[in-house]
Amino acid sequence: MPRADAARNRERILAAAEEVFAEQGANASTEEVARRAGVAIGTVFRHFPAKADLLTAILKNLLEELEAEAGYLACRDENHATGLFTFFRSVLEQAAAKRTVVEALDVRIDLGEVFTDFRDQVELLLHRAQAVDAVRLEIEVDEVLALMAALSQAALDADLRERTTEIVFAGLSARGR
Repeated sequence: MPRADAARNRERILAAAEEVFAEQGANASTEEVARRAGVAIGTVFRHFPAKADLLTAILKNLLEELEAEAGYLACRDENHATGLFTFFRSVLEQAAAKRTVVEALDVRIDLGEVFTDFRDQVELLLHRAQAVDAVRLEIEVDEVLALMAALSQAALDADLRERTTEIVFAGLSARGR
């Protein structure tokens, strides 16, 4: 079990990295991350030997947060017709807020079980929306995930994000077909 101060340092590094990468993108320096976290650069590299390790940790944290949100919407939201669409918008807003997510889409990072859990929650939202005839039955979870990833590329421009989201939602909708 890691020491309490080591665990605190890791959390401070992750928080600082998320902030720095959101502001400056994935090319931001680890030195700036260390400075904002209030630790030496060696401490950053002890926890995260390469920048890719730091980006992976940030993305895993983000997926865990999104998975929890999807789980909440799937299990506690009574309106199954809107849960998937609410979650979809949330993913795009997170991508806009965290430039690292958008930039890291081109990087091969192994997110393992965290991605599997995230995918399972998105699939549950999809099935619930399909059960109340809000989403076309032929839509599959991999298609929804691909659309989320693709629209995340446009997430930095709010107007474009809104227009493309409306087009995608119209295409997913079972209504009017």
